[in-house]
Amino acid sequence: MPRLRRILTNLLLSFLLGSIALVLLFKFVPIPFTPLMLLRHIEARQEGRQLDIQHQWTALEDISPDLIAAVIDHEDAKFYEHRGFDWDAISYAYEQNQRYGRIVCGGSTISQQTAKNIFTFHSRTYLRKAVEAYFTVLIEFLWGKERIMEVYLNMIEMGDGVFGAEAAANYYFDTSAAGLNHYDADYIAWLLPDPRR
Repeated sequence: MPRLRRILTNLLLSFLLGSIALVLLFKFVPIPFTPLMLLRHIEARQEGRQLDIQHQWTALEDISPDLIAAVIDHEDAKFYEHRGFDWDAISYAYEQNQRYGRIVCGGSTISQQTAKNIFTFHSRTYLRKAVEAYFTVLIEFLWGKERIMEVYLNMIEMGDGVFGAEAAANYYFDTSAAGLNHYDADYIAWLLPDPRR
């Protein structure tokens, strides 16, 4: 039993130190890909089609302020007020999902979505939600809001194989992320809950 406890303690310590190191690295380094990009590529191959992932990292200052405002408006109105979790939105989503007996809305913040996209595989398990919550706390503490927004806008799925603001601006409007106007930005933000439809 002491040997098992030591192994589990070492595994937990390795996970904690490794995750903190990864979050600190990604505070400064552009993130090259996400587990969701890999998943979409695998899904496409299983369907017998080729999926070219469109993605180009862009600094936050080179992304239209209209897009930043639109995603906050559509996805997380309290983004600058909460510390990673909007408990009112979570409570509302829970009530609605209980009422309809299925998931009809989510209460995830931009911080939670960023943590999920960068650090977890997409699954509907309590373990994934726990890991997402852990990384949400880490990025709120170690990154801050500006970096969270920058990563979110660079890595979020915005279409079939389209990831990030630069790729979406080019794909939908043949412009750059900086060139998006209010209407373009609102259209992209409107896509986010179900970007492949």
